[in-house]
Amino acid sequence: MTVLSSPDRDSAEKKVKSSYFDLPPMEISVAFPQATPASKFPPCTSDYYRFDDLLTPEEQAVRKRVRAFMEKEVAPIMTEYWEKAEFPFHIIPKFGALGVVGGSIKGYGCPGLSITASAIATAEISRVDASCGTFHLVHTSLGMLTIALCGSEAQKQKYLPSLAQMKTVTCWALTEPDNGSDASALKTTATKVEGGWVLQGQKRWIGNSTFADLLVILARNTTTNQVNGFLVQKDAPGLTVTKIPNKIGLRIVQNGDILLQNVFVPDEERLPGLNSFQDTSKVLAVSRVMVAWQPIGITMGIYDMCHRYLLERKQFGAPLAAFQLNQQKLVKILGNVQAMFMMGWRLCKLYESGQMTPGQASLGKAWISSKARETASLGRELLGGNGIVGDFLVAKAFGDLEPIYTYEGTYDINTLVTGREVTGIASFKPPASRGRSRL
Repeated sequence: MTVLSSPDRDSAEKKVKSSYFDLPPMEISVAFPQATPASKFPPCTSDYYRFDDLLTPEEQAVRKRVRAFMEKEVAPIMTEYWEKAEFPFHIIPKFGALGVVGGSIKGYGCPGLSITASAIATAEISRVDASCGTFHLVHTSLGMLTIALCGSEAQKQKYLPSLAQMKTVTCWALTEPDNGSDASALKTTATKVEGGWVLQGQKRWIGNSTFADLLVILARNTTTNQVNGFLVQKDAPGLTVTKIPNKIGLRIVQNGDILLQNVFVPDEERLPGLNSFQDTSKVLAVSRVMVAWQPIGITMGIYDMCHRYLLERKQFGAPLAAFQLNQQKLVKILGNVQAMFMMGWRLCKLYESGQMTPGQASLGKAWISSKARETASLGRELLGGNGIVGDFLVAKAFGDLEPIYTYEGTYDINTLVTGREVTGIASFKPPASRGRSRL
């Protein structure tokens, strides 16, 4: 290649390009015929300790139904949409027909699943594509659940049936540019006016927000100084949402920056059961369990992909599975999946029995997401060069785990929640911000 100096970039590029420079990429099955890409998803081989036996017939049916849908409808297209950072809107109606949207919510057209069944659905979605798992979690475990737990009867009747079928989509807006881990200090305001409220502020990292029909907005009541919840319609005057570009993970998820400039919300669209930040805890208790199941599903997919790849790919006259180091890494991945599944399953049972504490949920999310990162790293090593391309799943999963490690509480914040619970000492804020010595 000859490097030319030219003020005209287009002209310079044209001069250095070969005749075949702009040809489309070779089909992966032609470029690398020795192993099957993730578009034809591998069979599930990761349930080594037969955890399926712990599930009820209903929960097993949910697993089977969601797995079939994801492998048939999503696996063939996920790499393409991940690469484009676009959402496959055409799958939403089929998603809505699965019978899992709305999770544990009872009535209003929702399936009323057990927490365990909802968790299994989350894992099976994320096993094939983590972005679809996040899309589902934001819609079901944050947006819909907030309406179900904090909304009026009229609001539930008005919104939940359509949301349960995914005829409409919702999002949940808490995080702000200046307030991530310190979410309770949010600055978006809600000012009471005649007939309703005026919202003013900014939100960031809000999944589904660029196309959501209904936005659940958390804002600070300027009269009480408490956090309240509001339902904002898509295209409301003063509402602007723009997509956040250049992400390295969950690229299919459409995260947005939300700008609220004097957005009027009628009184009947204020959530009557959300009157302080503490009221969000009943929503986050469920969502944190569900988020812990995302990396469980992702690592199941990583193991399934690595297992098939090592049996198909040959080097030095033998399949990669024949080498001791590869077997060791594969078994370590398998062990991680078993341990993660058991912790997630136990969290579900603690929740269903009314015994789960915030510290337990936080430890589950923190530890599981941490082990998932380790698992993805091992999987990337096993796939060699193909571990950095999305066609074989692991590279995509590697990137997708990074935002999951951070959202719903970073690893550090979640460990501090558990630390506070087991020691009785809160250590979130540094001593200087307390105005007095911790001693």
